[in-house]
Amino acid sequence: MLKSIVKMGLSTLTVIAFAAGAQAQEMTLKFQSSDPAGNPNFVLQQGWAAGIAEKTGGKLAIELLPVESIVAHNETQDAIAAGILDGHITDTSYFAGKDPAFGLIANPVGAWSSPDEMFTFMSKGGGNELMNELLEPYGLHFIGATTPGLEAFVSKKLLNGVDDLKGLKMRAPEGLVQQVFAAAGAAPVNLPGSEVFTSLDKGVIDAADYSVFSTNQAQGLHDVAPNPVYPGFHSMPLVEISMNKEKWDALSDDVKTALEESVAEFAQLQVSTLAAKDLEAVEAAKASGKVTVTDWSADERAKFRTIATGEWAKVAERSDNARKVYDTLTAYLKENGLMK
Repeated sequence: MLKSIVKMGLSTLTVIAFAAGAQAQEMTLKFQSSDPAGNPNFVLQQGWAAGIAEKTGGKLAIELLPVESIVAHNETQDAIAAGILDGHITDTSYFAGKDPAFGLIANPVGAWSSPDEMFTFMSKGGGNELMNELLEPYGLHFIGATTPGLEAFVSKKLLNGVDDLKGLKMRAPEGLVQQVFAAAGAAPVNLPGSEVFTSLDKGVIDAADYSVFSTNQAQGLHDVAPNPVYPGFHSMPLVEISMNKEKWDALSDDVKTALEESVAEFAQLQVSTLAAKDLEAVEAAKASGKVTVTDWSADERAKFRTIATGEWAKVAERSDNARKVYDTLTAYLKENGLMK
């Protein structure tokens, strides 16, 4: 054996030693977020990424980049499949143009009253399996879901229920959210988030679907729209953490398990952190005497959900995958007493 090694020569041994050292080092994956640097969600995501090396015993590290760093927010799926990125943390609804099923599972408007309801559906109601059925044909593997939480609603006008939405000029993202509000009688328009404050201030719109209460408050939206609805009644986005399927398949089982556990832990941390910030922000808003916080009754929330479910059914007609998401989702909600 020794003679064989000697015959290899010094250069060959150097190559072998280099390869062995490379295998001992951690693999680094490049992920892109759909949130900008400094955003509360991105700050929390950075903490998750930074903890991956320890969670995997030094076998894996993740470099997390803010939105638009390498590709546009709605191009990350293609970039991951092509190997330009290794993974992303993003709102799944950005890919509804490829298949309406992405939009329906990402944000079935009116479905969830709390993050735990959505997380339970994902882990025990077939949601995780649906996500991989949708993603794997595009070359991605779904690791797990998180969410900033149930979004509050921003409004200049006092809103006590569904009837008050009629004729309301409001910002809503294109897709199912806009579709549901239009069905409820509102007049939604598609505006980028960067234009929400100015549009409210100038009276271009009177309300907006934007984010959780504390983020809305921090960005000054309640200064120009002092009648928020909290807790929100409409939107809670599914934020997916996914990666290139081939690279996922190449990982060892212990690293895969560590990644799945890390996402589940991060989801709870994100929800609890932002929920605590929301409570503080609500108290501060009420104490200011300038903000009126309204909480819709169960009956009004049920009315809105009835309108929303009618729009889910329309989305279900647009693809076989959307039909499967609709059937799985509505069956789960009915079986668990979450849909009257």
